[in-house]
Amino acid sequence: MSNDQKGQWWRPDAHADRRPFLMQRGRIREALRAYFVGEGFTEVECGALQVSPGNEAHLHAFATSWIEEGGAAHPLYLHTSPEFAAKKLLAAGERRIFDFARVYRNRESGPLHAPEFTMLEWYRAGETWDAVMADSVALCRLALTASGGAALTWRGQTCYPAAEPERLTLVEAFGRHAGIDLEPVLASRDGLAEAARGQGVRVAGDDGWSDIFSRILVERIEPHLGRGRLTLLCEYPTAEAALARPRAGDPRFAERFELYACGVELANGFGELTDADEQRYRFQLEMAEKQRLYDETYPVDEDFLDALAIMPEASGVALGFDRLVMLASGARRIEDVLWTPFRP
Repeated sequence: MSNDQKGQWWRPDAHADRRPFLMQRGRIREALRAYFVGEGFTEVECGALQVSPGNEAHLHAFATSWIEEGGAAHPLYLHTSPEFAAKKLLAAGERRIFDFARVYRNRESGPLHAPEFTMLEWYRAGETWDAVMADSVALCRLALTASGGAALTWRGQTCYPAAEPERLTLVEAFGRHAGIDLEPVLASRDGLAEAARGQGVRVAGDDGWSDIFSRILVERIEPHLGRGRLTLLCEYPTAEAALARPRAGDPRFAERFELYACGVELANGFGELTDADEQRYRFQLEMAEKQRLYDETYPVDEDFLDALAIMPEASGVALGFDRLVMLASGARRIEDVLWTPFRP
């Protein structure tokens, strides 16, 4: 078989190799859908075409345009998350919603990344982030049961979702796994850079605080998370949580958490920010950073900010459905669990 043929996922032999994973994908999806129905959620379908794909510095979108019948063109984007549209539904009066959304992210490829993938996103209006953390753990347990596996696995690591999850703050994680006291350097780029270099982490001269923070997290902390049991990594610095509300009593940190298994990030959740003015300010900061790093920005969805002003307090999560299927089924790469994987 030629190299070109090896890239053809539709060849019967290649499809036969992947089909057991795809069958597990279907069983897992139905189990998760049944969970939400049992919890009183409504399944929604958020539109993929949006005036803004999201305003986070490191997210990259696919641009397109809507052409009116008369020929006028309006720039649009494929969404990187259904978040903006879902929050508009909360403003409209929905209370518990979920969406198996097809989403699109440019500049992403690899064993854990695909430019088109499925994000399972859900929201609970009037409920705390502890409620959606509990959802996240329950979904991992259900996925494993539906797959018939004994544990979540990835590259030689195992994680048992039935075990009590570890709950770890970012301050605790930096101290335990990176040997860095995060609190004194929350507002100091140079202080964090010095601490990072002291632990052997590379720092470039033009790295900002966020760049250094992310490198420490990826290189020194994430590989230790979700080993043996799930890890809920929580209380991110507010500067790293553009859409999350500040923690009560300590606004330096936000109600943001990420769920890990086998060193792999599976979900990202918030106690949602509902202050429209604060949200605009954070978007401006994010877009200034995007301009600095990538020489581009995305527009702000003014309709979203208008909706945010009347949106109820809520908590929500975005879970990488394909990644969860991978770990539950024992697949080696994300392509194994996608029915029609992207092949350029």
